[in-house]
Amino acid sequence: MLKIGCHLSISKGYLAMGEEAVRIGANTFQFFSRNPRGGNVRALDIEDIRRYLDYAKEHEISVILAHAPYTLNGCSAEEKTRGFAVRAMKEDLERMEYLPGNLYNFHPGSHVKQGTETGIQYIVEMLNTVLWPDMHTTVLLETMAGKGSEVGGRFEELRAILDGVKLSEKMGVCLDTCHVFDGGYDIAHSLDAVLDEFDRIIGMDRLKAVHLNDSKNVLGSRKDRHAKIGEGNIGAEALVRMMNHPDLKKLPFYLETPNDLDGYAAEIKMLCGHYQEEM
Repeated sequence: MLKIGCHLSISKGYLAMGEEAVRIGANTFQFFSRNPRGGNVRALDIEDIRRYLDYAKEHEISVILAHAPYTLNGCSAEEKTRGFAVRAMKEDLERMEYLPGNLYNFHPGSHVKQGTETGIQYIVEMLNTVLWPDMHTTVLLETMAGKGSEVGGRFEELRAILDGVKLSEKMGVCLDTCHVFDGGYDIAHSLDAVLDEFDRIIGMDRLKAVHLNDSKNVLGSRKDRHAKIGEGNIGAEALVRMMNHPDLKKLPFYLETPNDLDGYAAEIKMLCGHYQEEM
C-alpha cells in the first residue's frame, strides 16, 4: 500500500491532523514540531495524543514525520543559535516519545563562511548531545539543494555526519526530490544511477522517507523552489516512476508542494492512481 501524505498544521492538534489526512485521502502526514520561523512550541495535550493514537490505529495511518523549524541551525557561526538548536531538538525529541516509532526530520543547517568541515563537526556535536540510547524516534537528515553555505547538498556530507554520530543507529535520511534535483542529482533521467550513488555513499538502508516535490528550477540550479507535481522540471512521469521504484515504494512519501488542502487531495488521488501494487 502506498504511504502518502502532505504537510499539515499542528495548530489544532494531532487528532485534527489525522482527521484532515483521512479527509484528503492521505494515510500519513508531516507537521512542524513548533513554529517554523520561530522558537515557540505548543503545550502538549496528552488527551489529544491518546485520541489521535486510537484514531490512527483505526484508520491505518502509518508512520508520521515531525519537521524541525527552519530556525534550527546546528552549525551556525553564532553560539547562541547553536544553543537554541540543541535545546529545541532535545525538547522536540522528548515530546516525540509520546508518539513512539515515528520520524523527526531536520535541515542540517548553514555553516555561514566557516567551511563545510566545521559545519559538519558542529552538527555531529549537536546530535551526540541530544540523542539517547533508548529513544523511540528515528532522526532524519534531509538532503539539501546546496544553496549558499548549506550543509547536506552532497551525499558525502550527509555520510560524514552519520559517521560522526555515536548513536548512528538512531539516524536516517529523508530524500527531498526538489532538493536533490536542484543539487545536481538527475532523478528525472538517471534515477537508478542516483540511487546507486546514494547506496554506495550512504546506504539505502538509511533512507527512511521521501519528500515528493517537483522543482521550479533546472537541474543543478542549487536554488530550492518547490513546484506542484507535473508543473516543474522533474515532471510527473519521473516522480511517479520514483514512487514505484522497488527500492523506494515501501517508504512514506510526503508532499511539500505549494498547495492548499484541495490541491493536496488532487495530487494524492493522482499519485495513488499511478501506484503499482505488488503482485
